[in-house]
Amino acid sequence: MPATGGYDAHDLHGFAHDSIARGSKSFALASQLFDRPTRERVWLLYAWCRAADDLVDGQDHGGAMTPGHDAKAALDRIRANTDAAYAGQPTGDPAFDGLGLLLTEVAIPRPVIDDIIAGFALDADDWRPRSEADLLRYCYYVAGAVGVAMALVMGIDPADETTLDRASDLGIAFQLANIARDVAEDAAADRCYLPVEWLVELDIPPGQHMHPAFRPRLAVMAKWLSEMAEEYEASARWGARKLGPRSRWAVLAAAGIYGDIAREVKARGDHAWDHRAATSLAAKLGWVARAGWSVLRRPPQRRISRDGLWTRPRAGTAA
Repeated sequence: MPATGGYDAHDLHGFAHDSIARGSKSFALASQLFDRPTRERVWLLYAWCRAADDLVDGQDHGGAMTPGHDAKAALDRIRANTDAAYAGQPTGDPAFDGLGLLLTEVAIPRPVIDDIIAGFALDADDWRPRSEADLLRYCYYVAGAVGVAMALVMGIDPADETTLDRASDLGIAFQLANIARDVAEDAAADRCYLPVEWLVELDIPPGQHMHPAFRPRLAVMAKWLSEMAEEYEASARWGARKLGPRSRWAVLAAAGIYGDIAREVKARGDHAWDHRAATSLAAKLGWVARAGWSVLRRPPQRRISRDGLWTRPRAGTAA
C-alpha cells in the first residue's frame, strides 16, 4: 500500500490491530462491527492511547509496572511525539505515527488530544480525587475525552457539542466501571481513585480501604460507582442515535459489554474483588446481537436527559 503523508498505512494499521487485540479483547470484538475505514481509524486512535498510557505507567499493554519508572520524562516524550504527529512528521514510533496517519484522514482538534494527555499527567502526578466532582473530572480526562475523539473518528461534527457530551459520557461510564473493578489492583500499585470524601463519609482510614474489616463499606462505594456508571451509560446510549448504523452497532455493543463489568461488581457485593470481574464471551456475543437488533429497530424517541450529569469542559475553558 502506498505511503500516506509519509506514513506506511499498511504497517501502521497492522500495528494498531495487534495493539487492540492484546490490550482489550472486549473493544477488539466490538470494533469488528464498524465498517472497515472506521474500524482501522478506531484502531489507530486506540493504539496511540494505549501506548501513551503504557509510557506513563511503565507498562506494556497493562501488565507489571517498571520499578523506578520516570513518568515525567515519559510525559515529555508523549507531548513531543504528539506535536510531531500534528505536524505530519514521522517519529519512527508506530503508535505516534499511527496518530499522524489518522490526522491525515480525520480532523481531531488538538484540545481534545490535549485533554487525553492531561489525564496521563494526572497519573504521572500520582493524583487522587478528593470529591465526587474530582473523580468525574478524572474520568473525563482519562476516558471521556477518548470517547469524544472516537466520536469524531466516527464522523460526528466537531461543532456538535451535544452529541460529543454523550460520547464523553460513555467514556466516563467505562472508567467508573474500571475503577470499581480494579480497586484491589490499584491498591497493590499504591493508587486509589475513590474520593477522599467518600472514605471519610464511610469512616475508612486513609490507605486502609482494602482491609477485610472495611470490605462491606468498600462494597457500598463500588455500588455507588456502578450506579453512576449506569447513568452515564444510559445517556451515551441515547446519544448513539446520531451515529451511522455500523458505528451505532459497535458503540451499543461496547456499552453493554463494559456495562456488565459494573453490574457484575455491584452484584458481587463484598466479594467483588475475590477475582477480577469480566464479561464472558457468550455475554459479549449476546450484547453484539442485542445491539444489532437495536440498530434495526426505530431509534428510541424518549429523550434521556443529562440533567445532573457532569459535563466536560469546553475548549479554552478550565475544568
